[in-house]
Amino acid sequence: MTDKPSPAPETIADGKAVHGVVAEFTDVDSLLAACRRVRDAGYTKADAFTPFPVHGIDSALGIKPTVLPWIALAAGLTGTCIALTMQIWMNGIDYPYIISGKPFISLPAFIPVTFELTILLASFGTFFGMWALNGLPRFSNPMFTSPRFDRATDDTFFLFLDAKDSRFDEAGAKNLLADLGGEFIEPVVEDNSSKVIPKGLLIALATVIALSMIPALIVGRMRVTKSSSPRFHIFPDMDFSPAKDAQVTSTLFADGRANRSDVPGTVARGALDWDLDFHTGIDMEKLASIDAPRAERLVAMMQSDQPTGSDEPAAAAEKPATEETATEETATEETADEKPAVEEVDGEKAEATEPDAKAEESKEEEPKQEAKPKAETAAPEKLESATAEPTEPATDKTPWLSENPLELTSAVLERGQQQFGIYCSVCHGMNGTGNGLVNRRAQQILATTWTPPSNLHESTLFEDAYPDGKLFSTITNGIRKMPGYASQIQAKDRWAVVAYVRALQASRNGSLEDVPASQREKLKKQQIDVKAKLKKIAEAEAADAEKASS
Repeated sequence: MTDKPSPAPETIADGKAVHGVVAEFTDVDSLLAACRRVRDAGYTKADAFTPFPVHGIDSALGIKPTVLPWIALAAGLTGTCIALTMQIWMNGIDYPYIISGKPFISLPAFIPVTFELTILLASFGTFFGMWALNGLPRFSNPMFTSPRFDRATDDTFFLFLDAKDSRFDEAGAKNLLADLGGEFIEPVVEDNSSKVIPKGLLIALATVIALSMIPALIVGRMRVTKSSSPRFHIFPDMDFSPAKDAQVTSTLFADGRANRSDVPGTVARGALDWDLDFHTGIDMEKLASIDAPRAERLVAMMQSDQPTGSDEPAAAAEKPATEETATEETATEETADEKPAVEEVDGEKAEATEPDAKAEESKEEEPKQEAKPKAETAAPEKLESATAEPTEPATDKTPWLSENPLELTSAVLERGQQQFGIYCSVCHGMNGTGNGLVNRRAQQILATTWTPPSNLHESTLFEDAYPDGKLFSTITNGIRKMPGYASQIQAKDRWAVVAYVRALQASRNGSLEDVPASQREKLKKQQIDVKAKLKKIAEAEAADAEKASS
C-alpha cells in the first residue's frame, strides 16, 4: 500500500506568514535524539507531537516545569482564606451564636466549608490556568494546515521549530532538521480560512442564551408575586411523603397509632433503673406518707408504658367495665366538685382549695374509691400543672431531695458544664445570669410574648430555697416558657447540670482562698489587669464629663 501523493506545501512565496518548520520522524529514538540536538543548538521554542506519550521527551526538549501547580496552590489558599474569614465574620463577629456549646470561632467546625471552598477554587485555578497557559481558546492551529500532520495520531512523530524563537531562520532550521534525519521537512504557514463566526451560529447562541433566561425570570416572578394555584412539584414523592407525625391516627397499626409503641416490659440495654427518687427528684417514702395517691400515680407512671385516661388506646377503651371500675367512675362523679384544683409537681402551682377533713378521711379509708378526675389520674406528673392557677399563694409541700444523688467529682461538674453550655446557655447565658443569646435577641426585636429566663444567681433559686430535687424536676418537666428536657438529656446528665448550677451559684461568693494554689497567681494578675482597665475607663468618662460641663 502506497501513500497518496501529498500536495506541495505552501511557502512564504505564497504570501502567507511562516510560523515555523516541521519535520517527520519514523521512530521514537530518532525523535529523542533530534530533540536533544535541537535543545543543544539553543532552540527554546520547540515542540514534539507523538501518537502516544514518550517518557523523557520533556527533558530532551528542555521544557521547564509548568507553573500550573503554583496557580492551583494560590487559588486553593485563596479559597481557604475566604472560607475562614467568611465563617469567622458570620459566626463570631457579625452574628455571634453558640451552636451545640461550641465557641464562636471553632476551627474544627469550620473545616467542612473551608475544605469545600479550597477544592472549588483550586479546581477553578487549575482549569482556567491551563487555558491561559495554552493560549486557549483558539479557533485553529497553524499545524493543521499540513495534511500530513493528521498522522500524528497514528504512526508518525513530528518535531516543530517555532518561528518566534530568537535563533529561528527558515533555511537554517530546514538544514538542521535534515541533518537530524527528518523527513518531509516543510514550513508551517498561517491558516487563511475565515475567522468570522458564521451568522447562523451567532443567532443560535443568542437564542440559547435568551431561552436560558426564561427559567430565571419565572423563578424571579414567583418570588415577588402570589398565586392561588398549587406549586408545581417536580418530584412529588419528596413533597407528599407518606411519613406520619407522632400524634396522628393512621391505619398503619391496629391500634390506630402512627408510631409503634415500645414492647411492654422491655427497656434499653443498661437502662433498667427503677430508682424513683433519682428520676423524679422526690423522696418517695416521705411523699407516700403525706400524699399516698400522688405517690401511686408517680409509681404507675414510671412502671407502665401504656397511656391512660384521655390518651388510652381504642382497644383498651373497649374492655368491659368491671365492678371496681364502675365504682370508681361513680365516685368520680359524686366527688368531682369536692376535688381540689390540680397541683404543680415542682411547686409552682398548688391546690386552689383544701378538702374538708371528712373527705380526707374517706380517701384514706377507701383508696379505691378516691375521687380522681380523669385528666389528673391519666396524665403523668408533669401534666398536673396544666389546668388551674392557684387562687392564693400556697406552700410547696413536696419532699424534694435536698442533696444531689451523684458523687460530686470534677468529671461530673465538667459533664454538667458541657450539657449546660449546649442546652441552657442559649437562654440563661454561660454565667447563668439569664442574659443568653436568645434572650438578647428577644429584647432586640422587642418580642412581646417572650418570658425572660431566670437569673440563676437569685436568692430564691439557691439550694436552701430551691432544693436540688426541685431544680432537677424543673429541668425535667420545664416551667413557664421553658420546655422539659427529659427527652433530650439523660437523668444522670440532668443531675450533673444541677451540680454545675450549684457550682455557678457558689462561684459568685467565692474567695481567692477557694481557688487552687497553682492558679491563684494567674487570677491575681487578671484581677490587676481588670482593675487597671476599669480605672482607665473611669478616668476617660470623668474627662469627658469635665469637657462637657466646661
